[in-house]
Amino acid sequence: MTRYVALLRGINVGGKNLIKMTDLKACFEALGLESVVTYIQSGNVLFSADKGDQLKLTSRIESALSKTFNYQSRVVVRSQKQMKDIVARAPEGFGNDPDTYRYHAIFLKEPMTAAEAMTSVSTKEGVDQAFAGKGVLYFSILISRATQSHISRIAGTPVYQSMTIRNWNTTTKLLNRMEMISD
Repeated sequence: MTRYVALLRGINVGGKNLIKMTDLKACFEALGLESVVTYIQSGNVLFSADKGDQLKLTSRIESALSKTFNYQSRVVVRSQKQMKDIVARAPEGFGNDPDTYRYHAIFLKEPMTAAEAMTSVSTKEGVDQAFAGKGVLYFSILISRATQSHISRIAGTPVYQSMTIRNWNTTTKLLNRMEMISD
C-alpha cells in the first residue's frame, strides 16, 4: 500500500461547494481507499491505496467527488514520497522566517509542469518570490507588503484550474501526518 494525499480545489471556500469532512471521508472509503483521514476543512484527504497509476487514481477520485457532491471536482494527488521530496527540495531557507514571509506551495495538476506554470505566475519585485519545483511552485510573500502581492492574480489565469494552493505550514503538517500513519 502507498500513502497519498488528495488536495481538493475549491471546496468550503466562500460558501461554495460545501462538503462535510465526514461525507468526504465516506466518499473516499466507498472507493475502497483505506486509512482515510481528513485534515482541516479546505479539502485535504490522506489515504492508502495499492500502488498503481496515479493519474487513474486521481481520475477515479474526481469522478466520485463530482458525482457524490454535484460539482466539477479538480484534485491534485501526491504520494508520501512526492510530498517528502517537495518539502526536502524547497529553496534554501523557505519556510524559515514566518514572521517576515508567508510561504505557499502551489501544487500543480498533471500534466502541467512547473516551467509552464512559471510563465503565467507573476511576482511583484521586492514582495513576492516564486521558485519552480517538481510538480510544485514555491511562493513567498513579504508580509509587510502583502497587499502588493501578485498571488491573487494567479486566480485570473487559465493555469489556475490546474493548481491548488496550500500554505507551507499545512504542507509540512500533511507530510508529518502521512508519516505518522502506518499501514
